[in-house]
Amino acid sequence: MTNPVLGIDIGGSGIKGALVDLEVGDFVTDRVRIPTPKKSTPQKVAAVAARIVNHFADQLDGTPIGITVPAVVTHGRTRSAANIDKSWIDAEAQTIFQEVLERPVLLMNDADAAGVAEVKYGAAKGHPGLVLVTTLGTGIGSALINRGVLVPNSELGHVEIDGFDAESRASAGVKTKLDLSYAEWIPLLQRYYSHIEALFWPDLIVVGGGISKNANKFLPKLKLKTPIVPADLRNRAGIIGAAWLAADSLVHPDTVEE
Repeated sequence: MTNPVLGIDIGGSGIKGALVDLEVGDFVTDRVRIPTPKKSTPQKVAAVAARIVNHFADQLDGTPIGITVPAVVTHGRTRSAANIDKSWIDAEAQTIFQEVLERPVLLMNDADAAGVAEVKYGAAKGHPGLVLVTTLGTGIGSALINRGVLVPNSELGHVEIDGFDAESRASAGVKTKLDLSYAEWIPLLQRYYSHIEALFWPDLIVVGGGISKNANKFLPKLKLKTPIVPADLRNRAGIIGAAWLAADSLVHPDTVEE
């Protein structure tokens, strides 16, 4: 086994980390979870991430640490903030993490990390075409991977459909909030995926998020030209994808901010 790589997944309620064996795409340690600070600024979240790094410190080498965040990330700067403090917007977050952790860091969008994990190790492993990975949760996250290469920050949950932000009508969070049955929710999903399919014509759609464990209750009911399947890695995907992208940044060092 090559040296494991640390992936950290930052969520609205918890910050999780584990060492990942990139040869098999799975954890080699138990996952460590620490609650997200109530005032979830970049500095406070970085301090929690430092606790996770310290937990694994004696098993780390010089490989960057992969860290996901629920935000658009361009060149190390977070451009948005979903379920975290608004101080992330336009923050030099990657630099903040590197200063606190005193280690190289690659910061990335959480859905992008999950998408890469599904293509490298999960439901779309080895797929040669255009794969769209969506995460159905509080909102709708998305990742576009073409022939194994990520097109970052696609944010397809925010496509406008019928005058509404798509995730405000079709996310799993909306299903829960409005107490919709699957029969009531499926037409909203159908409208969303039909629209996305017509815009991007993917070769495969992978659906993640916690609700994907019940995929048999809704995916077979969707009428699409594109094959659509549930994610394999579920809540491990963010950490695994973060670790893979961090290791890959050694091959493409221009992706890591100094």
